[in-house]
Parts: sequence; C-alpha cells; structure tokens
Amino acid sequence: MNALYGQYDHVMDAKNRVFVPAQFREALREEKKDYLMITGGVDECLYVFLPSKWDELIANNMEIFKSENKEEQRAFKRFFFSNAANCTVDGQGRLLIQQNHKNYAGLKKDLKIIGVGNKAEIWDAQAWSKYEKTQISKSVRKFSKILDI
Repeated sequence: MNALYGQYDHVMDAKNRVFVPAQFREALREEKKDYLMITGGVDECLYVFLPSKWDELIANNMEIFKSENKEEQRAFKRFFFSNAANCTVDGQGRLLIQQNHKNYAGLKKDLKIIGVGNKAEIWDAQAWSKYEKTQISKSVRKFSKILDI
C-alpha cells in the first residue's frame, strides 16, 4: 500500500509535460504500471491516483460518491469520471497534462505537486500558495487543538 506525500515544485514545459516526482515514480514501478489516473479534483486542482488506488475507489462500490441527493451524486460522478484519463508516464518520467485538465485547474508554467496520502494533487503554483495561506493555516490551527500527533 503506497502512500503519496511531500511537496514538489515543477515546471510544465511548452508541450504540457511535467516530471513526476521520483517517489511517485517508484510507487508506480512497485505496481508494475506505467500510467497514472488523472481527473479533475475539488478546489480546482487535479487528482492523480496510482492505478491500485483508482481500482480501490472503483472496487469499494464508489461509496465515497454516495449522497442522499441523487441528482448531486449523479452530477459529481459525471464530472469526476468524464474528466478521468489514463496518463502514461514516459521513459523520462514525464506526464502529459491534457489540455482539458490544464484548463480546469488553471495550470500555467509553475506547478506544485503535493502528496495527500491516497492520491497526489497538481496545482498551479500561485493557486496553491493562495490556498495554503487562506485554507491550510485555518485548518492547522483547528486541528492543532484536537490532534495529538
């Protein structure tokens, strides 16, 4: 069971390719796969799943998508799965960011790739910086009062 963690600064080249962090490539090698699953995430970033984590998401009867509001549930599943793509990591360790993904997440040249345990996220560097200042600092303060780790 591979967990993805850490923060990595990368630059997307003119052909929309970005290097996958070495730790993530190693996890992919352990799975004996050459692709990652990418889809639009919440907070206008991209979600990146190892194939095993994607398979777990599907195999778990997609419990994570269950909602009492079936209309919202269908809409989110349509968004999530219609934006999903199997993206091959090339021999140099790069991933091609599809244009629809680039547009959705507002990706420019400078990117931040972060591991969040069961997946990674790709952010535009400026968007991540803003999110970090506005959302993460509040969350850390809140959880610092309830967690003892």
